[in-house]
Amino acid sequence: MLKRLLGKAPVEVWVIKQLDPDLLHLCGQGTLETRRKRKDVLEALADGSFQGAVAMAGSGVVLNARLFAALVPVEQLQLLDGHARWQQRDWRVAQVPQRCWTYEGRLIAQATPHGNAAGLVSSEDVSGIRRRVDQQPPRLNSVVDFRPADALEDDSRIAPRNHERDNDTRRLPGQGREWRRDDDH
Repeated sequence: MLKRLLGKAPVEVWVIKQLDPDLLHLCGQGTLETRRKRKDVLEALADGSFQGAVAMAGSGVVLNARLFAALVPVEQLQLLDGHARWQQRDWRVAQVPQRCWTYEGRLIAQATPHGNAAGLVSSEDVSGIRRRVDQQPPRLNSVVDFRPADALEDDSRIAPRNHERDNDTRRLPGQGREWRRDDDH
C-alpha cells in the first residue's frame, strides 16, 4: 500500500511478442522492473518508448523490453476465450512458448498440437531457411562403403601412407625408458 501512495507500485503488463493484422502473439504477463514512478512508466508504455527489464510471470525470467512489440498494462487488454480485446477491437491470440521469447525473427501461428481448434501456438518462421536449402542441389557422395561397426578405418585421408610407415617413430616394446639405476648403492 505504501508503494501505491508513493507512486512506485509495480506495473503489470501483457507481453506481446509480435503484432499481425488480426493476431497477437502473446507471451503472457510480466512485471516491469524499474525505479521510475508508475505515472512515468505508464506514459512511456503509451507512446511505446519504455526501455528496461520485464520480469516474466511464473518463470522468473527477466528480459529486455526491446525484444517485444508491445507491453500493454493489464487493465487495457482483456483476455477472453480464444481471443483478446485491445484498442477497441478483437484480436485472435497465439500463445508464444518460452523458447520463442528471445527469438528475434518473424513468428507464425499454428494450431495447437492438442487438436484444440481455437488455440494457436506461435513458432519460429523458418520458411526463408527452407527456401534457401531447397534451392541448393543435394550433395551426395558417389561411393557408399558399408562395413562392420568395429572395422578399422582404411581411408587414405586417415591411415598413414606406405612411405610414412617406414618412418614410424612409435616405440616397440622394450625400447621405452628404463630406470637408470644411478641412485642404487
